[in-house]
Amino acid sequence: MSWIAKNLVGRVGSLLQGLSGPSKKASVTTLHEIRMEMLAALGDVAEKRFPLVQLRVTYASDIDDLWYLRGDVMAAIASLSGEAVAKEKLHQISTMFVGLVPHNLTNKFSVRHS
Repeated sequence: MSWIAKNLVGRVGSLLQGLSGPSKKASVTTLHEIRMEMLAALGDVAEKRFPLVQLRVTYASDIDDLWYLRGDVMAAIASLSGEAVAKEKLHQISTMFVGLVPHNLTNKFSVRHS
């Protein structure tokens, strides 16, 4: 198999893994708790102002999807309530991911409180 074919198969497999359900690293309950915290941080206004962000958080299939949606959530909160409030809420959410995503993602650069 050529390098291109192997690379393509690997990438397609990675994409499909996200569709297979919750990550083995996080229970369904943990996913639900983090999802609810993110939606609560967005607030009721988000449904009208940021429906795509709300939908993406609601239907995220695993812990990695939720981790990478934090930036969208922060941008939406900052737009509604200011950057200081958004940083505080995102810090609280980010701490919920410790032990669920690779350590290098939750190190001092990702989860620190500024």
